[in-house]
Amino acid sequence: MSEASNTKPQREQLRQRYEQERVKRIRRDGTDQYIETKGVFSTLSEDPFSTPAPRAVLNDHVTFLFIGAGFSGVTAGANLHMQGIDDFRIIDGAGDFGGTWYWNRFPGAMCDTASMIYMPMLEETNYMPTRKYASGPEIRGHVARIAEQYNLRSKSIFSTKVTELRWDEEEHLWRVSTNRGDAFTAKYVALGTGPLHKMKLPGIPGIESFQGHMFHTARWDYSYTGGDEHGAAMEGLSDKRVGIIGTGATAVQCVPPLGASAGELFVFQRTPSAVDVRNNEAIDPTWFSKLEPGWQDKWIRNFVEILSMFDTEGDLIQDGMTAGGKRMRQRLLDAVGGPENWTLEMVRAAYEFTDDIHMTSVRERTNEVINDPETADKLKAWYRQFCKRPCFHDEYLPTFNRENVHLIDTDGCGVERIDETGVWVGGQHYPLDCLIFATGYEVTTDYSRRAEIDVYGKNTQTLADAWRDGMTSLHGIHVNGFPNLFIVGVAQGAYFIANATSNFTDSAKTISKIVRHAEDIGANTVECDADAEKNWVNAMLAAPDDVIFGGPDCTPGYYNNEGGELDRKHKLSTSGYPLGAVAYFDYIEQWRNTGTFDGLIFD
Repeated sequence: MSEASNTKPQREQLRQRYEQERVKRIRRDGTDQYIETKGVFSTLSEDPFSTPAPRAVLNDHVTFLFIGAGFSGVTAGANLHMQGIDDFRIIDGAGDFGGTWYWNRFPGAMCDTASMIYMPMLEETNYMPTRKYASGPEIRGHVARIAEQYNLRSKSIFSTKVTELRWDEEEHLWRVSTNRGDAFTAKYVALGTGPLHKMKLPGIPGIESFQGHMFHTARWDYSYTGGDEHGAAMEGLSDKRVGIIGTGATAVQCVPPLGASAGELFVFQRTPSAVDVRNNEAIDPTWFSKLEPGWQDKWIRNFVEILSMFDTEGDLIQDGMTAGGKRMRQRLLDAVGGPENWTLEMVRAAYEFTDDIHMTSVRERTNEVINDPETADKLKAWYRQFCKRPCFHDEYLPTFNRENVHLIDTDGCGVERIDETGVWVGGQHYPLDCLIFATGYEVTTDYSRRAEIDVYGKNTQTLADAWRDGMTSLHGIHVNGFPNLFIVGVAQGAYFIANATSNFTDSAKTISKIVRHAEDIGANTVECDADAEKNWVNAMLAAPDDVIFGGPDCTPGYYNNEGGELDRKHKLSTSGYPLGAVAYFDYIEQWRNTGTFDGLIFD
């Protein structure tokens, strides 16, 4: 569909197709269709990459505890150090630094946001990413690099899960319990468990009965598949019939190496991903060496502004994400003139107009790449690009031209059932030796469930109870009734999900300055004022629904609560600053630099 042929009847026909495909995939059970890796599935969540080392039980005290050793943890540690606070501890259930990237060691793993902005503190560590989109091992190595530069390893405890946080009102500190018998205290605690922390499984009937080999992509079993995360061939699969369930961003990356190694690969698809061109390329060291100081902040700002349709000078990133922002802005300029004329309805109309053209080109790409027309049709995504995490890859689609790779499309219904020897779809049985789940993580479930930590604040109120009707906070960081506790995430802050690390690193700056101020004035506690929290939450509720990411007219996915009701609770967990990410980053920077910290009570 070219712009010239993007007529009203054609757009209406496209909307009807989108709606037909959406309805096919709506399920009454919504997010309940997924199950936890507990009970008979508990072995699937064990750490295959390291063995817990013996250590003494901890019963000491630290000024600051950060839970999570991913980018949020190491950037928080670095900023605390820069603020002169070195009595802190980082703790994680994983065996080392990395966060999501510790677990995501599946073959082909890489970032889908440009590494120049995704990998924080590149200037501080004097590191140049090797490629525009860095690989998983390189990203995990960068988390460790930040940790080493700021001497965080000596302050970190691994293979340890915090199970309980309990506020001691008399002592003004948090009592911390872990699964390894630790019982120590901390004046301040930050929860940085992240949105991609707790993996999920599809609740397919009979899933527990499969007798072949089975694992989740977040716990890749190289002892069975052979090969490694650096790209070595998985020779253990050469004579195996392998099935993979899930066709989101993870599958888009790991299906190509699976197709190259497996005897036969069966890709079970409920909803196809929209896969656009990636064009990954090496970064030129000579060009990189000429970047001026402050370049990374400038690049990150440029990315946020383009996606927010600001008038920026040039596109430093030049990827599929920024192309979408530029298309929308140009459409608005052509249609109604400058931003002073824009309304929310106009922005939505511009998005739909440009998206119709772009998604048509994405679907046409499958015809150009896939040899079999029927397979090509089944791989076409009939929804708007940002209804689901947009994917960019150059090897995924061509993999379906391999004779040993079979697309098993379920026409939106999903897998019927699993038995001892394989998978059933449409009344047909597919015998398998190995079954892999690329079904992702819990993103929109209750925070306390995802974090798997019982948090007790004032008067022993739990965080789960406080958030029973939805998340409440000030700035997405502070929760009334939970002194000296900080939340590090994306909700109720910038909610800039196009580059999650921007949220984490910015929160690290904010939290470290608050703690520095509290220590300087001799405060025992810092807590957000109840009225300030209420006003912030009301602003989240009053904000218009996101016209781009998710939405009730999108095909089901974690962006829109799996097609379920977008109620108060969901909105509070998926809302950001009403004026957008750029405005939030500007607001919070000014707020933390004033030194007054309006809305917080220091006692």
